[in-house]
Amino acid sequence: MSSKNNVPHKPVKYLHVVSSLNPEGGGPAEGVRQLCDKAQALGQQCEVATLDAPGAPWLADFPCAVHALGPGHGKYRYAPRLLGWLRENREHYEAVIVNGLWQYHGFAVWRALRGTSTPYVVYTHGMLDPWFKRTFPLKHLKKWLYWPWAEYRILRDAHAVLFTCEEERLAARQSFWLYRANETVVRYGTPGPSGDVAAQRQAFLSRFAELRGKRVLLFLGRVHPKKGCDLLVRAFAALAANDPSLHLVMAGPDPSNWQEKLRQSLTDAHLEGRVTWTGMLAGDLKWGALHTAEAFVLPSHQENFGIAVAEALACGVPVLISNKVNIWREVLTDEAGLVASDTLEGTMDVIHRWLASTPTRREQLARNAFRCFRARFHIEPATRSLLSVLEGSARADEQNFAA
Repeated sequence: MSSKNNVPHKPVKYLHVVSSLNPEGGGPAEGVRQLCDKAQALGQQCEVATLDAPGAPWLADFPCAVHALGPGHGKYRYAPRLLGWLRENREHYEAVIVNGLWQYHGFAVWRALRGTSTPYVVYTHGMLDPWFKRTFPLKHLKKWLYWPWAEYRILRDAHAVLFTCEEERLAARQSFWLYRANETVVRYGTPGPSGDVAAQRQAFLSRFAELRGKRVLLFLGRVHPKKGCDLLVRAFAALAANDPSLHLVMAGPDPSNWQEKLRQSLTDAHLEGRVTWTGMLAGDLKWGALHTAEAFVLPSHQENFGIAVAEALACGVPVLISNKVNIWREVLTDEAGLVASDTLEGTMDVIHRWLASTPTRREQLARNAFRCFRARFHIEPATRSLLSVLEGSARADEQNFAA
């Protein structure tokens, strides 16, 4: 980019297209929100088209203009209004960003923009990771029936296919042999906490008073098999007897009601009172949970980036993660946490190593965590990285049509 401040010399008006902005859906919705918020602060123009129904409650405080074109129907989230709206409005935008795969919004963008002067890029958000192929072979077979005439073409014709780290880019090549993409690694991140730390911690501890004076290990995310929640609960059940002050917080939505099954491990070990299930946390309660925790734990089997990991680092909280969280190399390089395999043994090992660390070592990891966040995962350089790609897309398309 050309300016001294690394801001594109020319503002780009662009459109995010996403299946849903519901925060319970995980990282892509939060990522779009944060990218839009920071882009506008940098003087850019951005809007969002989503397959949510008009009036969905999570759209009320969104930081930029939202075009709610749903509701999307079924798991594919088909919304008949989207294609026509994109064709009518595509000339208003210099670039379009598709967030995620395997749902109708990407196919609609491809149909609306192919052969036009409006380029698009695609964030895969980890949805090409071969873990899904190995874990859900029947679902993968169904995707193969869909792949050649839809997702393959969407990626092939995109100006760029965006990956948030090198690990994700390399893994994406292993899922489908019919694969062509202009691969680009861009930075990704979050703004980190805002507000009064002491007040946020107090608000969280007032809501969950049983945590006062405890050593809190925190899981923050969807309660989902992909996240390794069963490994974490079983590992905690095996290790908690060694330290009566140790307490596990499981914070996040539970869309499939898996919590009841997970509780059985705790019941068998007589540890029901040592785990707090908070449901989804947001705002001051979320930051209060992070500021209360001495470590963040995520033994995930597949994690593209992990916004919650970056948020923990931003709070100076060391992260205990599996080597299937795609930013594990960065965490290990910066000594911002501990890493192990996504197995019960690995999860037990990473928690045991944390508990066995000296106070001096834990303090050093906490300092390193914040440094890692500032150097790698802050939202401002992530937004600038995306804007650079979009500016390049717009310029290249202008040149192609001029020729």
